Amino acid sequence: MNDARYDLHNIVALATGPADAPPAVSVVMVVYRTGAPLAESIRRVLADQSADEFVLIDNGSSPEEAALIDAAAKQAPQMTVLRGQRNVGFARAVNMGVSVARGDMIVVLNPDAFLEPGCIRALHRTLQGRPVPTLVGARIMNTDGTEQRGARRGEVTPVTSLLSLTGLAKRFPGLHGFEVHHEDDPAPDRGLSVPTISGACFAMRRNDFVGMGGMDVGFFLHVEDVDLCWRVRQAGGEVLYEPRARVTHLGSTSQASPLKVEYWKGVGLARYFRKRADNWRRKAIAVSLTPLIIAVSVLRPVLRGQIFKARGGLRF
Repeated sequence: MNDARYDLHNIVALATGPADAPPAVSVVMVVYRTGAPLAESIRRVLADQSADEFVLIDNGSSPEEAALIDAAAKQAPQMTVLRGQRNVGFARAVNMGVSVARGDMIVVLNPDAFLEPGCIRALHRTLQGRPVPTLVGARIMNTDGTEQRGARRGEVTPVTSLLSLTGLAKRFPGLHGFEVHHEDDPAPDRGLSVPTISGACFAMRRNDFVGMGGMDVGFFLHVEDVDLCWRVRQAGGEVLYEPRARVTHLGSTSQASPLKVEYWKGVGLARYFRKRADNWRRKAIAVSLTPLIIAVSVLRPVLRGQIFKARGGLRF
């Protein structure tokens, strides 16, 4: 599938970078007002010898961040910077990065995520010999070494989302099969087939990503990773969680408004549920739930910070 609406090949941008032999691995990073962690994230990519090429898409950094990016690029011939396209959203920016990246394998990495030693090598090894298409997600860690919520997930549906968000799936044994998040399950010792992984760090063969049409640009921020995993499986491919590929992800570092971020997450979830509805009844349910999903998403920062603070918060 190569759907033109995903705009993989329809973006023109100026880039500066080397024109030598094609690299094996390209890291693609989208930056938008990330804050202090950006410097360390860039440093780790440039220090990783497995990262042959680094494509950074600047969706609208502060002057200080732009200066930091430019200074790094001047010292790193493997680094290409794309900017001037305004904030086009995460999915479209990733597609833009892949359109100029030359590596056989693409690693998409969040700007507030830190590569741990051997991460890219583990992703690369796991990807070898797998079916077409295959998507491999890293083990996303909190700063305390625990696995982060969302690193490996089950099917994301209206029912599983509701039962996970309310905590009912974990509270009642009969509902455990509806739990979306599996970070508390024992970690496997090798790549494990799962329905959904985190978009904070994942790898695909470039040809697979292009063949899938890239990320759906109808998602502005959040849920584009869930959608891509679903489409890979719909195409007869495989989604894998690789525990040996570790990334420390800070999360919630963006200087953008939390309400705006949560709004786009709600919009993305609602769109995803409508998109995967395969009959008119499910489509009608998905459409009717759209206002509720968006409202709950926007309210969650308030609920997490106040009402549910003593209970550890409710996070999707």
